Formats: sequence, C-alpha cells, structure tokens
Amino acid sequence: MNYIISVLIAIIAFLHLYFLYFEMFAWTTKGPKIFRGFPKDMFVPTKSMAANQGLYNGFLAAGLIWSFVISDPHWSDNIALFFLSCVAVAGIYGAATVTKKIFIIQAMPALIAILLILLK
Repeated sequence: MNYIISVLIAIIAFLHLYFLYFEMFAWTTKGPKIFRGFPKDMFVPTKSMAANQGLYNGFLAAGLIWSFVISDPHWSDNIALFFLSCVAVAGIYGAATVTKKIFIIQAMPALIAILLILLK
C-alpha cells in the first residue's frame, strides 16, 4: 500500500510540475490548443495571471515532494495529507467554476491518495 501511495503522490506532484511549466512558460503557445473554449485573444493579456497560478501549482508540487524526504512516517503522512487536501480543494473549486474535467484530473487522484493514507 505504501508503494501505491508513493507512486500516486509522485504522479500528482509531477502533474503539478507540468501545470507550473504550462502556466508559467507555455500559456500563450500551448494554451490555445488546450483551452479551446477560452478566447484566443485573451491568452496574452492573462499571461501574468496564469504564471501566478503556475507558481501556486509549483508550491503544491514542492510540498508533495517534501513529504518524500521527511524521515518520520507520521509527519510525512501529515505533510502529504495537507498538500493533497490543498490539491483536492483546488480541483473541486476548479471543477465547480471552470470545467468538470478538473475534478477528474486534479481532485480525484488527490482524494484517492488521501483515502489510501487514512486507511493504511
């Protein structure tokens, strides 16, 4: 079970590192291809807003990665639970305000990891 939890947390951290890259460095180039419902003329004016979001995603990834280097298993779980909860809340909010796909991509993996940590 610990292996599955670690793999899931690593995947979630990797996703958030990708979100950091995408929102901070590829918003105006890849953004229009991914967010087709967003007006194309709005990518440049929203570049700094997207970069700010990317930075937050980087903090989430950093917290999840941090949970791997904490030697005390209890504290490692607590840190992972905190950052996974932040990911889940952000994913639920994004699903409610932007698109339901955010729940599947962001919130669901975090909620599964939280459940697995609590059940171990």
